[in-house]
Amino acid sequence: MLEDIKDGTAAATRLAGGAPLHSTLDVADPADWLALDAGVREMAWHRPEFLPGWEHSAPLPADLTQLGESRLALALCHRDGRIRQEAVRQSVRYPGLLPLVVIRCADWVGPVREHARKLLREALNVDSALSLAPLILRVGRRDRGAFGVDVLGQILRQASHGQLAILFAAPDRVVRRFAYRFAIEGRLLRPAELARAAAGDQDTVVQDLCATAALTALGDEDAYEGVLPSLLSARNPRTRSAGVTALRRAGRAEQAEAFLSDRSALVRACARYVVRQQGGDPEVWYREQCTTPDDPDLPPGAVIGLAECGNRADAGLLRPLLVHPAAGVRARAVAGLRALDCADAEQLRPLLDDPAAGVVRETVAALLPSVRELPADWLLARTSTDLPRHVRVGAFRLLDARGGTVALRVAVGLFQDPDMKLRTWAAQSVQRWHP
Repeated sequence: MLEDIKDGTAAATRLAGGAPLHSTLDVADPADWLALDAGVREMAWHRPEFLPGWEHSAPLPADLTQLGESRLALALCHRDGRIRQEAVRQSVRYPGLLPLVVIRCADWVGPVREHARKLLREALNVDSALSLAPLILRVGRRDRGAFGVDVLGQILRQASHGQLAILFAAPDRVVRRFAYRFAIEGRLLRPAELARAAAGDQDTVVQDLCATAALTALGDEDAYEGVLPSLLSARNPRTRSAGVTALRRAGRAEQAEAFLSDRSALVRACARYVVRQQGGDPEVWYREQCTTPDDPDLPPGAVIGLAECGNRADAGLLRPLLVHPAAGVRARAVAGLRALDCADAEQLRPLLDDPAAGVVRETVAALLPSVRELPADWLLARTSTDLPRHVRVGAFRLLDARGGTVALRVAVGLFQDPDMKLRTWAAQSVQRWHP
């Protein structure tokens, strides 16, 4: 793989010496073609009075008809537009140079651009379009790059569902976005297929595209059977929230109650909306869940959900949960008290020693507003190397926010700490410190 323009320049030198194209760059990687194109002209850009090194050692002949594939690739990237134009004409002899023709379709010289576009339209078929799609879409972001994207769309109209599936599974998210937009506009995928794509893809743009399209395409309640299970079981919260919101339209609003305790705030908010639309009361549901502080099956989402839609009086239900056996419940109880503005420093102090890092993080966030009330010596003792890292980090964050000479001494002492991140944070603290 060519990392940058310098690698492209080195590749140009090897090609000028006759090295095969396939052994010089990864022909399946669009970045390599773009690096080669830029690297061939690198010297001409920065020092116009000097020729690139490869032109000194192996200059191109005036007649390009006898050039092999490697050196014709250099001619296609040449600084002289007339040479590029002639090289485009000669490139029909070597189908492997079609990626460089794609790049020339966005050339800044009009005749070069027109010849390349004519050749691309004639040479591109479904198979080559599938392999060149990543490069075409990258070049499509340039000022004159829209032509290639248009041709790609025209060619893909002839592709089968199986051929398009190659683009749906492409590692490049730009390619997947294009492929799904193309399929959605052409109504090439069933709602159930779109729902599975929304649930399985890691890109948020694809998730939103497919989830929205899957729900928009539905026309009757029976069709929801193939769509809602995929959306509601998705790992990503945006897709789950789309499924939860669709429960009302599908006439299954009662199922939204199960998502009131979802781990995602977005999904919980959508579930509360659906429950309220059906006349339910999420606050009552949350209070019922939190009335048994020793329940080992209490979902953490129900704890923070109570704080999201409750009031300060509900802090009485959250405080007993600070000693719940589940770390997730303890952490959400601290977060809930902070959200309700009911965090009591004396009550939360013991949680700075909690064995769960998530609980300590939430405790630190809750204690920051009242950090001046915390004893400096108590915090100082928790920066000892004998304690777990998350306790030391939490104590140092509070000391740093508290300021003063104690914080400065602790930060200087951490310069020799075995933990690299703590050393870095300590150095930044010393730089920010002021009397």
